[in-house]
Amino acid sequence: MGIRITTWNVNGIRNPFGYQPWRDKRTFAAMFDILEADIVVFQETKIQRKDLVDDMVLVDGWDNYWSLPKHKKGYSGVVIYTRNATCAPIRAEEGISGLVTAPNSRLSFRELPEDQQIGGYPSLAQLSQSEIDPFTLDSEGRCVILEFPAFVLIGTYCPAERDETRTSFRMSFLNMVDARIRNLCAMGKRVVWTGDLNISRAAIDAASAEETMRRRGIDRDAWISAPARRLLNQLLVDGEVLGERDEGKERPVLWDITRGFHEGRRGMYTCWETKVNARPGNYGARIDYVLCSQDMKDWFSQSDIQEGLMGSDHCPVYAVTKDRVEVNGEEKHILDIVNPAGMFENGQRKQEWSRQNLLPMSGKLIQQFDKRQNIRDMFAKKQSNASDAAAAAAVQNVPDMSRVESSSLPTASTQTSTSSSTPVSTKRKIDPVPLAAKRSKSGSQPGTNTTSTAKGQKSLKGFFAKTLSTTPSTEPLVDPSPAEAVDSIDDFPPAPDQADIRPTETATTANNKNSWGRLFAKPIAPHCEHDEPCKTMVTKKKGENCGRSFWMCARPLGPTGQKERGTQWRCQTFIWCSDWDARAKDGKG
Repeated sequence: MGIRITTWNVNGIRNPFGYQPWRDKRTFAAMFDILEADIVVFQETKIQRKDLVDDMVLVDGWDNYWSLPKHKKGYSGVVIYTRNATCAPIRAEEGISGLVTAPNSRLSFRELPEDQQIGGYPSLAQLSQSEIDPFTLDSEGRCVILEFPAFVLIGTYCPAERDETRTSFRMSFLNMVDARIRNLCAMGKRVVWTGDLNISRAAIDAASAEETMRRRGIDRDAWISAPARRLLNQLLVDGEVLGERDEGKERPVLWDITRGFHEGRRGMYTCWETKVNARPGNYGARIDYVLCSQDMKDWFSQSDIQEGLMGSDHCPVYAVTKDRVEVNGEEKHILDIVNPAGMFENGQRKQEWSRQNLLPMSGKLIQQFDKRQNIRDMFAKKQSNASDAAAAAAVQNVPDMSRVESSSLPTASTQTSTSSSTPVSTKRKIDPVPLAAKRSKSGSQPGTNTTSTAKGQKSLKGFFAKTLSTTPSTEPLVDPSPAEAVDSIDDFPPAPDQADIRPTETATTANNKNSWGRLFAKPIAPHCEHDEPCKTMVTKKKGENCGRSFWMCARPLGPTGQKERGTQWRCQTFIWCSDWDARAKDGKG
């Protein structure tokens, strides 16, 4: 049984649960089982520490290690989950520089005692080459590092080059990662670097490569020599580097595992642009990787992308180790060297994983989760039982009071939100105990909207009917029984006799309805070359047409990334909405 490492940019940690196969169980444990992973590295969790909840952190059988942005909300974020049954790290750190303060300490990771350090921290000279200070680089929640006896695992979400303002940040971050990896390798440690690197290393890894060269007016040499791409290729064995290598990057140290198993394979993309629906036509890029030290390349038995798994604009990428690997000329079982010493022997467990194996960076030791991970189910059960008992007691204690007329008509919102099994009534019971108020606060009775409605929301009838004069009641409302609801129908004011309605009023009402109907009616869409309804889009490109709406073919882009004629992919139909509206008014649509 080998160890399976999976990386996935989830674009929001709960985002996959809106898709199959994750939607059925909606738990992380079930997700990890479907992925068949032992180590899961998520990027773009897009969550703050205060928003972490039990089902993310207290996952049965799993430990987790987080790096979250310090300032920006709903942005970035990396987490690594490890399966306790198969692997357990011996050290864990946040950030690349080693300058992040360690948990429960005033010291940074690089200031801890040597036996507690992962090591390989960028030197002062290496840090001084960056235009951005290392504290800022490590403040966006972009890196978690775990050390196992066999290797150091670096999980990153590298910055993308959205515009020129982020170029310095991006290159400073990548240079710091490069320095840390090379330093670790120089120490004799093996490295696995995985995550969303936001770099396509070669033209075969980007469907848009040729189009980008044409649009920017550059040749292939200029494209392959882009700073971020050049840096990655200088790290990789067989990476294409033109000219002399940069100082300090004289030799490659990492192996591209997935490409190594699929040399020459085209269309092996891991990310697709959702705005143009590029995934069905597989017009994407390979920017998610599992890379390893060159001396580990023979440890792996398989690696691939999982483009069929939905849930994000990226797909998972995985690599699986062999059961037995060669370490310094000696064959060892993989489980023996991805766990603390003595936990496994020849692949057989000798010591059970326990709370004592938690590292200071473990999510389970975050203040709001510490000391309750083993009893949360008991508390949940007690709380559920207590709430059920309280609800039952409250129902039994409701006295049988006489009914009084309501001081107002039922609102439209109440009528629509109440289920068919609980009909709306204008009558209510007097209850000395504020039961309805409690229910409205707890949300245990979703159909009870009477209290909030009476506060400020009026029904449509209330604007036109005279207010009924009754003695106001100070007691809260209680849901009517079905029998009461049926009785209360007689309390509605009688409908006006049809004979009393004048023909002019009827005609006016009909005209008003038609006017409103035309105003809110969905516009008739033109048809594209496939004789299918078009979809509307809005121009966001800067210029005189920015903000204008237009009609276009609703089909996805094909593998070429271009609009095509006479194929199954997106055709060249393009119509400004204003032009189509004018044609429709003239009857030429």
